[in-house]
Amino acid sequence: MFLHKVTMENLVKDLIGQGYLKNPDIINAFYKVKRRDFLPENMKDKETVNAPLHIGHGQTNSQPLTVAFMLEVLEPEQGDRILDVGSGSAWQTALLAEIVGDQGHIYAIERIEELKKFGEQNLKQYKYINITQTHGDGSKGLRAYAPYDKIIVAAAAKEIPQALIDQLKVGGRLVIPVGDNTQDIVVVEKQAPDKIKTKSYPGFQFVPLISDREG
Repeated sequence: MFLHKVTMENLVKDLIGQGYLKNPDIINAFYKVKRRDFLPENMKDKETVNAPLHIGHGQTNSQPLTVAFMLEVLEPEQGDRILDVGSGSAWQTALLAEIVGDQGHIYAIERIEELKKFGEQNLKQYKYINITQTHGDGSKGLRAYAPYDKIIVAAAAKEIPQALIDQLKVGGRLVIPVGDNTQDIVVVEKQAPDKIKTKSYPGFQFVPLISDREG
C-alpha cells in the first residue's frame, strides 16, 4: 500500500480544515516560513509532527496547532510592533515578521543565551529586516521599545506579569498561557491605562515562564 508523505503543506491544510487557521496573512506565513528551518539537525525530519519538539535547554519548538491558535487570537496586522517573549528557535518570530511586513517590527526576547544564538542563526536564512533580538528576562518585558501593539508569550506564567500589561498600548492585545500543570491561553485586551478585559481558552500545556528572580 502506498502512503503519501506528510508535508508541512498538508499539515497547514489540516489546520485550515480544522478551523485553527483562518486569517489569510497567517496562513501565508505558515506556508512561507518552514518549521524545519528552526529545528536542530536531528529533528528536521519531524517538522510535520503536530506536537512540541525539543530544541535543547528544556525548551521546545511549539506545536503548530498551538502556534496557529495563539496567532489567530493575537490578531497580528501589517505594521504592528510586537513583543515576542520566549522566542526560542525563532520560528514564531519569523512567522510574525512575515505577517507584520517591513512597516512593522518584531522585538524578540529569549532568556537562554544559547537559544537566542540558535534563533539568530535560523533567521539568517530569511533575511528579515524587521526583527530585533534580545537576551533577557521576558517576564519583565522589554521596556526599551515599549509600548507594543501586541505581545505574545510562549511560556506559561503563574499570573499575568504586570510589566507586560504596562508595556502594551491602549487598544493592544496580549496573549499568554497562564497556570501550573495545564494552562489557559489568556487573551488580554487593554481598554484603558488601568482597565483590561480577559478571555480564557483552557486545555494547553507549555514550558514555564521563568524570571531571573526564580533562577
